[in-house]
Amino acid sequence: MLSNAGRLLRSNRRTAVFCLVLAHIFLSLVSLPAAATELNAKAARIAGDEARTRIVIDFDIKPDFTVHYLTNPNRIVVDIAGTVNFAFATEQMEARGIYERVRFGAMSAGRTRLVLTSKLPAGLEVAEARKNEEGDGWRLVLDGAIVTPEQYAAMKKQGNWGNTESSAPLTPLAPQQLRSPDSVFTVAIDAGHGGIDTGAVTPGKNPVYEKNITLDFATALARELNARPGIKAFLTRDTDIFLSLGERVQVARSRGANLFISLHADTLREKSTRGATVYTISDRASDKLADELAKRENTSDEVAGVEVKKEPSEVNDILIDLTRRETRAFSISLANSIVKSFEGQIGLINNPHRSAGFRVLTAPDVPSVLLELGFLSNTEDVKQLQKPDFRDKLVTLIADAVKRYREKLGG
Repeated sequence: MLSNAGRLLRSNRRTAVFCLVLAHIFLSLVSLPAAATELNAKAARIAGDEARTRIVIDFDIKPDFTVHYLTNPNRIVVDIAGTVNFAFATEQMEARGIYERVRFGAMSAGRTRLVLTSKLPAGLEVAEARKNEEGDGWRLVLDGAIVTPEQYAAMKKQGNWGNTESSAPLTPLAPQQLRSPDSVFTVAIDAGHGGIDTGAVTPGKNPVYEKNITLDFATALARELNARPGIKAFLTRDTDIFLSLGERVQVARSRGANLFISLHADTLREKSTRGATVYTISDRASDKLADELAKRENTSDEVAGVEVKKEPSEVNDILIDLTRRETRAFSISLANSIVKSFEGQIGLINNPHRSAGFRVLTAPDVPSVLLELGFLSNTEDVKQLQKPDFRDKLVTLIADAVKRYREKLGG
């Protein structure tokens, strides 16, 4: 039998173990990451003239934000911590006054961005979240005004400011293995645009956004490819978020992609032009249409308020040279395979394989193509791109082209 001292010792041990368990549970709970804030933007309004303009956005809870400035073009960038549900009509944020363009949307999980583009340098005299005096809710008030170039340069140099530290610079994606360790043929499917960068938009009360069309087709194409033996497909983005052009390339390379296919549905001045087009990279555009599309697609980062760092000309020359020598021939082979798959099945524009300096196609070791599914400037293409049966037919034909390309390589 245990002595009284032994019973006391055992009791103390049980108590100590119980306390340690409680402490462990408590520490586990308090160390859990906080859920990303979700805000509802219920209404918005813009008023002002060519000297001063006020923007007010009504929120259900207090928004935390920071502000910084970019040049070429002049942009005021407001980063809001959390995911914002924009429940108001887009017309309520139509650009006017000092702003020639207003964009808003998701940048990444837990971050939303508002980009205000102005012809002349402009700054925010007031940027604050105010509690509504009557009723619940908060409002974000942004009072903008034209400033001198010197004042703008000083504000840009100041960097982030606001009422939170949440809007730190975007964290680069961590590179993983450069090539898949197994024999699976890996395809990166890139849904063009996303988040704050809507891409092309049809006019009217019920606009169609390029970013939604591309994500719909990309999701269907990944599903179709994953159903094929020996092929694995993944999406560079699977939700409505923004990815810079460089991040898209980095995602493809870091996950060991053997192919990169970027999907788009742009607009053209000639509204009668319709049909699919396949683009490969080239330092010299094959034609004027390809050059114009490449220039427009290459501004995606600027549209989203991401500062584009210009590389030295020799770096660009080396990158283009590497891309051409190592992968351009394979990219052309893939493009020809897609065109062949589409012929007689899907409408194509004249000379359906074209080339230009698309920045999203610059992975030096991943054969890459940019596929225009159709054009949102053409009413017939718009109707067709929204039909599930057309989408399914098109992605099947692309998957067939990828299969033939792989077999040609002996895979």
